[in-house]
Amino acid sequence: MSAQLQTNAASAPAHAGPVLEMRGISQIFPGVKALDGVDIALYPGEVTALIGENGAGKSTLVKILTGIYRPNEGEIRIDGQAVQFASAQDAIDAGVTAIHQETVLFDELTVAENIFLGHAPRTRLGLIDWQRIHARARALLEQLESHIDPSIRLKDLSIAQRHLVAIARALSVEARIVIMDEPTAALSRKEIDDLFRIVNGLKAQGKAILFISHKFDELYEIAENYAVFRDGRMVGAGKLQTTPQEEIVRLMVGRDVHDVFPKAKAQIGGPVLSVQGYSHPTEFRDISFDLKRGEILGIYGLIGAGRSELCQALFGITRPSSGTLSLEGRALSIASSADAIAAGIVYVPEERGRHGLALQMPIYQNMSLPSLGQTSRKGFLRVAEEFRLARHYAERLDLRAAALSVPVGTLSGGNQQKVVIGKWLATKPKVIILDEPTKGIDIGSKAAVHGFISELAAEGLSILMISSELPEILGMSDRVMVMREGLMAGLYDREGLTPEMLVRAATGNM
Repeated sequence: MSAQLQTNAASAPAHAGPVLEMRGISQIFPGVKALDGVDIALYPGEVTALIGENGAGKSTLVKILTGIYRPNEGEIRIDGQAVQFASAQDAIDAGVTAIHQETVLFDELTVAENIFLGHAPRTRLGLIDWQRIHARARALLEQLESHIDPSIRLKDLSIAQRHLVAIARALSVEARIVIMDEPTAALSRKEIDDLFRIVNGLKAQGKAILFISHKFDELYEIAENYAVFRDGRMVGAGKLQTTPQEEIVRLMVGRDVHDVFPKAKAQIGGPVLSVQGYSHPTEFRDISFDLKRGEILGIYGLIGAGRSELCQALFGITRPSSGTLSLEGRALSIASSADAIAAGIVYVPEERGRHGLALQMPIYQNMSLPSLGQTSRKGFLRVAEEFRLARHYAERLDLRAAALSVPVGTLSGGNQQKVVIGKWLATKPKVIILDEPTKGIDIGSKAAVHGFISELAAEGLSILMISSELPEILGMSDRVMVMREGLMAGLYDREGLTPEMLVRAATGNM
């Protein structure tokens, strides 16, 4: 690492007072108290994990810290001095910056332009000093051990590289308080390791970091402190390394969660979906397996192994170059997603916000969208029928929403996932493909989604489930198929299966 980031973390002031304090913070929206008397402190050279279910108030707190919202009650102190943020620029000027899961950057601008957008250095004549911008951008990226060319457009970078640009932007404004909101959600393990090296470097510089993640293994790896929110209140805080994970879970959900993977016993039947020799010109080759009635077949592998690409081909998003597909013994030729849906195969995508939902449309319209034949007569939509269909699946999935007429984009991640699953269940499928079904949702919502998946299998639905989370794969699958570099590296029964076996198969270290 660079000399600046290699500084020993111990160089940060030991037992220093908080750089930032929020005292008695309340935020009230019409009919909702999003935050209720919250206290939280961030310390220089330390990571504080902000933990809580979706809807617990984490996002509201971040928006207050970044100047988007002004709290109804309470005060913010930096270095003991009360401050007020009337705008996002006020927060930046005070040394607060945020790196979001969906990086707020601009695809058509260059890396250097993104880093210095809004605070570009200027010449004595007031013109933008492009030479200084590129030189400083290159220096910031080198500080992060990145060799990204500052002159290339952001749209040409990977997700991990975009995160580096966002971090460089944070460093460019000399931020003292860095908020990282689900920064690892779309990163591979190697990219996460690289990010954590950078985080440790920022700690060594004495920066206070607020780290939001649903992944407990990451939090225990990178954070010193924790703060747990539930229903808009702070319900627990302390040192993470001396607090058992079970206690964190109890604080989050208000009850003991002994079984996050409520796998009910299902009567496994005969083959429903048969895949033989499925190949794609660039993504996967010679994949063969049977999916049985009432079975959950997990698909595990590293990012880039071809898992999603295989399932997208099964759903007709892409076309295979060779291989055969049959459903209940009948040969299928799937040229489009419409063919797959008509045959009884549906797909819940990994990126539900981009590919699974129309976020501005109301819940009931999202639910009924693939089933308009059920809710229309003589070519005219019947709104009452759309509501009836949506209400049925909302009740079945225990959807938490003020009304079925609210935009689906206003829901938490877990409830959005329920809408996606519900809309496909309304088509009465034989096979449902779930691509990272609990990505980015909290542990309480995960348990609810897992329980419903288990119920579907018990009712005889055949399920293909892609997951990068080993506990989820091991806890929910009847069998597990491992993919590596586009090939099937193994097919394992649930009995006796261990995480080590799956990792060895996925990495090739047999």
